[in-house]
Amino acid sequence: MSSRTPRGGFEAVSAALLAMNRQLEVREVLQTIVASARELLGAEYAALGVPDDHGGFAQFVVDGVSDEQWKAIGPLPRQHGVLAAMLREGAPQRLDDVRTFESFAGWPRTHPVMKDFIGMPIVDGDEILGAVFLANKTCPRAPESSGGFTQEDEDLLRILADHAAIALINARLYERSRELTLAGERARIAHELHDAVSQKLFSLRLTAQAAASLVDHEPVRAKEEIRQVAALAAEAAEELRAVVVELRPAGLDEDGLVATLRTEARVLDRVHDASVTFHAERVRALPAAQEEALLRVAQEAMHNALRHARATAVGVTLEGRGTGARLRIRDDGRGFDPSAVRAAGRHLGLVSMRDRADGVSGRLTVQSAPGKGTVIEMEVPGG
Repeated sequence: MSSRTPRGGFEAVSAALLAMNRQLEVREVLQTIVASARELLGAEYAALGVPDDHGGFAQFVVDGVSDEQWKAIGPLPRQHGVLAAMLREGAPQRLDDVRTFESFAGWPRTHPVMKDFIGMPIVDGDEILGAVFLANKTCPRAPESSGGFTQEDEDLLRILADHAAIALINARLYERSRELTLAGERARIAHELHDAVSQKLFSLRLTAQAAASLVDHEPVRAKEEIRQVAALAAEAAEELRAVVVELRPAGLDEDGLVATLRTEARVLDRVHDASVTFHAERVRALPAAQEEALLRVAQEAMHNALRHARATAVGVTLEGRGTGARLRIRDDGRGFDPSAVRAAGRHLGLVSMRDRADGVSGRLTVQSAPGKGTVIEMEVPGG
């Protein structure tokens, strides 16, 4: 690194590396890498692409581009031009004008104009995990610089990319371990349900059959059998309740509400045809009871949207509100008339959600109409 680098530069690098290694989810790691690189090198735009095996990108994150701009740009880029060169050769690229690159093929009409460019592959041994690249230097590190990215910038970006590889590998390992943990937990729960509940239900079925065979010619014995059916049903309900109570995800205690909700949304997105997305913003840690209540409401709302409302898109948003938080679940399903539901006393899922909100001094609101989808919001005041 250049001797011109001020002490603040080393502190900035240290802060960036610490920020990367605090993240456990792959997407969060990628976003932190991009934001750190853009801040460290003083660039207008930054992006990071993780290649797939089909000439495109499995993941692609940007910084410095608004959501509206990103939507207007259109589909993810393909591996061509300078991006393809970095991914193919595993070597950095530093250009005064990216538009002069030999295989530059232009941008979509709404793409920002980029000139000076620097890119660095993220490498683990012989494997190229991705590439981070920046454009339009806005803050020259050296006062005498005439603009554009420098060798010092390249050295900084190389350090960042080396540590980014470690952080990305760790995040992948973490997500894999979580998947294995979830699979093991499913197997354990299935075993618990079989042993504790299904045997009880089998006994209940036999007793009900016995009562049915006695009801005409031995009504007294039939009544006794029916009372036994009621007792067995109560026991089965207690067994099932005990299993459900135990289902508080370990991740909620270990990782917090944001990571647990993100995992829930990702799993549902994989197993359903509908799109399930999650977004969090400025969320602080909340009291355990509030986090569990928010999680259960989100689970119930997502279940209703996917199983009953036949939604094709479900969006879950969690945002900080002072010391509290607001949860929103929006779906494009069939919808319903909330007033009719209240009048009929039906829809136990809504009753359960309201009870959970009330139990933690929260507030639950439901907006829906037939054919218009549903929006469920829960707000908690925090600790």
